Amino acid sequence: MNLAFAIYKKNIMNQLKLFIELTRLKKPIGYMLLFWPCAWGLTLAYDFSNNLNNYFFYLILFFLGAVLMRSAGCIVNDILDQKFDKKVSRTKDRPIASGQISVKLSIVYVLVLCFSALLVLLNFNTITIILALGSMPLAFTYPLMKRFTYWPQLFLGITFNYGLLLGWTSIYGDLNILPIIFYIGSIFWTLGYDTIYGFQDIKDDEIIGLKSTSIKFKKKPHNFLLSCYLILFSMIITVGILENFNIFYYAFSLIIGYHLFLYQLKSVDLNNPMNCLKFFKSNNLLGFLVFIQLLISKI
Repeated sequence: MNLAFAIYKKNIMNQLKLFIELTRLKKPIGYMLLFWPCAWGLTLAYDFSNNLNNYFFYLILFFLGAVLMRSAGCIVNDILDQKFDKKVSRTKDRPIASGQISVKLSIVYVLVLCFSALLVLLNFNTITIILALGSMPLAFTYPLMKRFTYWPQLFLGITFNYGLLLGWTSIYGDLNILPIIFYIGSIFWTLGYDTIYGFQDIKDDEIIGLKSTSIKFKKKPHNFLLSCYLILFSMIITVGILENFNIFYYAFSLIIGYHLFLYQLKSVDLNNPMNCLKFFKSNNLLGFLVFIQLLISKI
């Protein structure tokens, strides 16, 4: 009896370990980069003279939604990319590519995660629910884009930053030019950091025929990255002007500018995969800085 229980417990723990690996739960950078735009949109829209309970409630909901949808997205990505993952050194040991988890079980996981995310979504107003559901085709077709276009990072940016619009509509129930401007800037932020990320796999991707902005701009990558981050930075400044934010907002913009242009662009070594990963991950700090910038300007 004890032996049977020990074997059962071992199998459960092994499946849990594989699930965590499959959903990248040990790599918070993925769901944090999905969460920050949600937090930006919510903070930009919220009236902090009102009760803060709703703000923190929505913030928690957006965080849960980001974790759930990022986890589901990782599984869908691995299902669609399993043949390619087997040929790339960084991804060949992923649970689906290595055969440790079946596609059928992976689909069950996706359905459970999506249903859980839906339960979170139902706490928001109607327009937010409709907009969120409308983004699902983008979320689950993004992994296919690298087969057909050199701009998969653009589709990732459109998808990953959609939460900024949802954060805004969760408060106002509609959209105007302000969140759209911020959303455009955020798309270019993702274009930048995911191009840096893509340089990790550039050699393998070229061999197996996958496309990316990393490959498209490999001869002059810093020019492209500079353009992306300049657009983000200009949109941040534009939002401040339109909202008539105080001097603290622009002072904080200097810190953000330093991180984007002097820390990331000047220091990143695109020929070093580990260095690329380091500076890609640093965008979690950038997301937090923008969040704090908005928070101190709104309170």
